[in-house]
Amino acid sequence: MSDNNRQSFTDKAGSALKPDSEKGTFEKASDSIKGNMDSLGSSVQPNSQKSTSQKVGDSVSGNSNQNDESLMNKAKNAVGLGQNNNN
Repeated sequence: MSDNNRQSFTDKAGSALKPDSEKGTFEKASDSIKGNMDSLGSSVQPNSQKSTSQKVGDSVSGNSNQNDESLMNKAKNAVGLGQNNNN
């Protein structure tokens, strides 16, 4: 379960698993805003105040306050569903 004021894990997974090519403009914008707000929430919330599940969720989604690509984006790119797909 995600912490208060953070994007739910199911919402985050649903957004990540749907190919960008199948999303409309509004859905892409909404995903971007939600992702940016969740990233901001991750940045301002000290790790010492995060639940264990939130720490794990942040690590998987790349919100662990590092410049590394998220595991979810790496997986999407590996199967050709991410933004780094040049096809």
